[in-house]
Amino acid sequence: MGVATAPPPPTTSKTLQKQYLEAVGAYQYVLTFLFMGPFFSLLVFVLLFTSLWTFSVVYLVWLYVDWDTPNQGGRRSEWIRNQAIWRQLRDYYPVKLVKTAELPPDQNYVLGAHPHGIMCTGFLCNFSTESNGFSQLFPGLRPRLAVLAGLFYLPVYRDYIMSFGLCPVSRQSLDFILSQPQLGQAVVIMVGGAHEALYSVPGEHCVTLQKRKGFVRLALRHGGPPHPGPPAPPPHRGGSQSLSCPLHEGPGAALGAQGKLWGPRFHLPHLHLALC
Repeated sequence: MGVATAPPPPTTSKTLQKQYLEAVGAYQYVLTFLFMGPFFSLLVFVLLFTSLWTFSVVYLVWLYVDWDTPNQGGRRSEWIRNQAIWRQLRDYYPVKLVKTAELPPDQNYVLGAHPHGIMCTGFLCNFSTESNGFSQLFPGLRPRLAVLAGLFYLPVYRDYIMSFGLCPVSRQSLDFILSQPQLGQAVVIMVGGAHEALYSVPGEHCVTLQKRKGFVRLALRHGGPPHPGPPAPPPHRGGSQSLSCPLHEGPGAALGAQGKLWGPRFHLPHLHLALC
């Protein structure tokens, strides 16, 4: 199984309308990724001090009641996953899903994906939407993209990303999914995490694997019968390093003052995005 984001040689020219639609799809994804969480977090807080405070209170009560849902499978929406805008996002880069092995739906799968990149566009298109027809290529499988658990603390945004089938990359969440009686669960884990994202350099593929053994232990805990066919290669997304990359290469180089503030395990790299 492979994911490709490097554009192939042009074969047919796109109409101006098609180019606009693809640009809208790409920009809405980037803006949502960057600003939706902070915007609604601030909005819920600000509304508490206005005449519309009841909206915030009602949502906060709902948030309290619904707090554990992300760790219990979430709320996946096929309607969201099948929206036409994801096909426009797919065509913008473009993103392709290349099937290289059969994955029978009579067992569960832990798929280690690489490279992480910045916004994981290829993995989202292929595993969190139906823009490339995952369900047709792998009938019976139910893919879930495991992402940073902290994203599920953000009001409204958490509900939005749960609709794609995203889940926290935590032991509690992944154990719950892989322990379900219904087989065919396919959890996609970006093994390198945010640390690997800091090495997104155009023309290079840097994979972080040292001290990243949790996904192996997860697979062993929930191991099924041996696969009779050839092993499936890990999902790979090519060309993403040319789409967005840190202005400073490597975690030690990304904003020295920031490194002192957050410590060596967490960084917020400055990015530039190639969307035109």
